[in-house]
Amino acid sequence: MRARLVVFPVKGRNWCFSRSIDPSLEEAAASHTPSSLKHLWKNISSSSNSSAKNVELVIDYASNKMDKAWTGLEKAPEGTFKNKLHGLGLKLLSRVKPSEIFLKSISKEVSGVEITYPSSLNARLVRRRLRHIAMRGAAIHKKYFYGSVMLLPLSSALAVLPLPNIPFFWFLFRSYSNWRALKGSEKLLQLVSDCSCAENSTAPNAKGSEPESEEPKHKSHGSQDSLWVLQPSKELQELLNKHADENGLNDSAISDICKTFSLNAKDVSKFRHSI
Repeated sequence: MRARLVVFPVKGRNWCFSRSIDPSLEEAAASHTPSSLKHLWKNISSSSNSSAKNVELVIDYASNKMDKAWTGLEKAPEGTFKNKLHGLGLKLLSRVKPSEIFLKSISKEVSGVEITYPSSLNARLVRRRLRHIAMRGAAIHKKYFYGSVMLLPLSSALAVLPLPNIPFFWFLFRSYSNWRALKGSEKLLQLVSDCSCAENSTAPNAKGSEPESEEPKHKSHGSQDSLWVLQPSKELQELLNKHADENGLNDSAISDICKTFSLNAKDVSKFRHSI
């Protein structure tokens, strides 16, 4: 499965990295998630599954349960305790960095990426920025994952209280989220790094002549069979020029870009203030 990634600057040196939304793929992924504890145990007990696969099944099952519980809080009547819990959850989720959301979108099913970027940007710079966010994400989310897991036993002790154990569910969510971001970082780094020789061997030299290197190991970055494809977009460049401002892209510009390239406007807006 090939994922479409959209990369562009939003404010100064802050760049946006986002994956185009594909509802059909989300529905297909949900259909493979264990829906019950019985179904989960049946999959785990299968002799063909490895330990890593069993861990992923448990994580997907817990994520499915958390999503259903969150939906229940979201539909709670205004002013109720569940509705207040939902408001608290939204405040906590607003603190999640946009880079983590992006890395979580790179699932294990992704076998290639199609990178769309403004035509004025250098292709090698775009690839380097992707490698940087993947390498940095792998280091950060590995540390945060183990930290969140270590806090789970401590927060579970609060279950004796008559109130909902909010810290436990938060650390459970953070463990799952950092695990997904870690795996997404490793996957993205693998996809981009494996074809590092393709760009150098297919890009023209400074004089505009054809490269004098040997046949690359992978096909060129313009080929649909390579692990990654760099696609400069004049349409994206025009949208950026139209809303060019010293303070970065405004809400109107972000809305137009998100509609054109099927992005999540809330996630993209977070990149303006990310460090």
